[in-house]
Amino acid sequence: MPVIFLILTCAFWGLSFPVMKALHLEQAARLPGAGTPFLSAWMQVARFGSAALILLPFVARGPRPTRLELRQGLWIAWWGGLGMGIQADGLAHTDASVSAFLTQGYCIFLPLWACLKQRRPPGVRVLLATLLVLIGGAVLSGIRLDHLRLGRGELETILAAFLFTFQILILEDPQYAATRSMAVTFVMFVGITALFVPITLVLATQPLDCLTAGASWPACGMILVLASFCSVVAYLLMNTWQPRVSATEAGLIYTTEPVFTAIYVLFVPAMLGTLIGNTYSNETLTASLVFGGSLIVAANGLMQWKRKAHPPAVAPVQ
Repeated sequence: MPVIFLILTCAFWGLSFPVMKALHLEQAARLPGAGTPFLSAWMQVARFGSAALILLPFVARGPRPTRLELRQGLWIAWWGGLGMGIQADGLAHTDASVSAFLTQGYCIFLPLWACLKQRRPPGVRVLLATLLVLIGGAVLSGIRLDHLRLGRGELETILAAFLFTFQILILEDPQYAATRSMAVTFVMFVGITALFVPITLVLATQPLDCLTAGASWPACGMILVLASFCSVVAYLLMNTWQPRVSATEAGLIYTTEPVFTAIYVLFVPAMLGTLIGNTYSNETLTASLVFGGSLIVAANGLMQWKRKAHPPAVAPVQ
């Protein structure tokens, strides 16, 4: 059951990539002089700020977040928010295919952390599954060994993957066993919004740009999709069900996200292009898409094959 819900989480996350791309096209048309760092920071504020407002009525009806829930939510917001900011800047200095491949670095960091913590080498199953994921991600991204270089963009992307590793590990920490996922998710959304508000204001050419960036019905609609499905639903699923699997296994499950993205871009871009009145073409089905996606699916199947039942939940289901 946890695996199914975490894969569903990746399905919602995967939708965010074409939606964010379309939103960027819409904003660039309205603010041609705005830099990508400003638009990226503004998007985080709008997305997670709206997500916090959606959750607010549900959180307000129950007990206030406890000190432990505040701590966990803010730590997740710090590592996740900082990782997304650095990843966005790194993407401006490298190819998207290289960034997509290097972002999966947490598949390496998580087993290494588990080895250090348990003082024993990873099992053959984990090593083989990790190798399948890395090869599958490379094939999906179209990366070539002769094209990989470690410049500013590559190093920042690796750093972002390292930060995402801690976001995943926080949900495995037993000290947070009694926290409520909805309260933690709400604190996380508020924390990420607070992190990016000053960054957005500093990067804005003028204060009015903060309003102009979202002053259209298509932009509002896409922000609503990002806030509701790709944030509220996805992170509630993540924060509820990830504690029921190991961090290493969760990291491997999360690599199904680019598989869903690869499926969505076959038909979603043209629909969004029509919505924003801009050219946004669908991508085509290729052999590398099928092969790379199959390797990632096989890796997760390997992790679940003849596996013992998962341990009892370490956090209550909300």
